[in-house]
Amino acid sequence: MKNITIIGLSSFGFYLCKSLSKLGFNLMAIDIKEEQVNQVKTFARKAVIGDATDKNYLMKLGITDFDIVVVSVGNKIDTSILITLYLKELGIKNIVAKAINDDHAKILEKIGATQIIFPERDMAERMSHTIASPNFLDYIPLTEGFSLIESAPVTDWQGKMLKELDLRKKYQIQIVMVRELIPERVVIPDGDFIIKDSDILYIIGRNENIQLLNKDIT
Repeated sequence: MKNITIIGLSSFGFYLCKSLSKLGFNLMAIDIKEEQVNQVKTFARKAVIGDATDKNYLMKLGITDFDIVVVSVGNKIDTSILITLYLKELGIKNIVAKAINDDHAKILEKIGATQIIFPERDMAERMSHTIASPNFLDYIPLTEGFSLIESAPVTDWQGKMLKELDLRKKYQIQIVMVRELIPERVVIPDGDFIIKDSDILYIIGRNENIQLLNKDIT
């Protein structure tokens, strides 16, 4: 079980802390505001009020015992940079940092952040795809040029076997997983799998091929 610290408990940090707690991770939450810390006390193993820009304070908290540290300090660019720098100097191997813009992200990467996230921008992009594509329930960018989509089954697909649709040949995409609602289970489908109207499909492919699919089904 991984030990994770979340620094900054604004909306993103709060919900991240809550979600990771449900998954069973050991969490330490840090914020300079008492109100923010009190909100996570029920589900964080350790919730402390403190200034994470104080390197000695981080050491006293035992930050080096944690596998991952997430830096989520809102719009305070200078604060996030300083915290990330100290975490790197303290030997934290996995530093996830929230960035406000591309320049902020570049600085964070140069001083030691191992992963940069843009929560608002990424969510906006995902939402734009689901709004533009009625059948797409969710859209998740993967590596450069590839995405995973969660989709309701197209009417024309229902009652047919995957091999009949031949999606890989037609669109160069692949259904990699199906969540069946009746009965409730997850399956890795083969060519003989018959698509039902109650299924949720998980499709992977290049972005341009996913867009081609979207044009044909909308």
